[in-house]
Amino acid sequence: MSDPHQHPGADVAFEHEYDGIQEYDNRLPNWWLITLYGAVVFSLFYWLYYHSYSIGTPQEQSWRNEMAAQAAAELAKLGDEVTDESLLLMSQVPARVAAGREVWTQCVACHLENGSGSIGPNLTDDRWIHGGRPTQIWSTVMNGVPAKGMQAWKEVIGPARVRDVVAYVLAELKGKNRPGKAPEGELETPAPKQ
Repeated sequence: MSDPHQHPGADVAFEHEYDGIQEYDNRLPNWWLITLYGAVVFSLFYWLYYHSYSIGTPQEQSWRNEMAAQAAAELAKLGDEVTDESLLLMSQVPARVAAGREVWTQCVACHLENGSGSIGPNLTDDRWIHGGRPTQIWSTVMNGVPAKGMQAWKEVIGPARVRDVVAYVLAELKGKNRPGKAPEGELETPAPKQ
């Protein structure tokens, strides 16, 4: 009589058996092996492309680029109009923030490089002497505060560069709470809903 546990065909069973279950020495299917080896090769190239040599754009950077492009498109629709929304959109466009960083070198004497304040107020906390909304910051930079010794910058650098430096302040300084000059002014209130 034949063994009831023996698998029909030419497959050879391993010696061990557990609870009447036998394991056969079968080859893996070719499609499975091709998938496995393909995944290993793909992951190797993917790792080299994105992580080792940084040739490709990482997903997070792609997302940031898309968001910046969207902000720039929305900003183009608004034109030169200065509103809280347009200034906040400018703070999301890396080119505008970089241009503002260049202009910021003229502000360093009073506000320090990190915005923590020297002669001028600390721009990294949540208190603002002349208002912390984007249009209020823009107005302060444009018109200056002669009583406090801040000159009007609209004639010196022009309105476009004023918007750039405000974009830099909003993106890189505001709300960072760096140690520096003691807080001055009123606690910032949220902008009214329009």
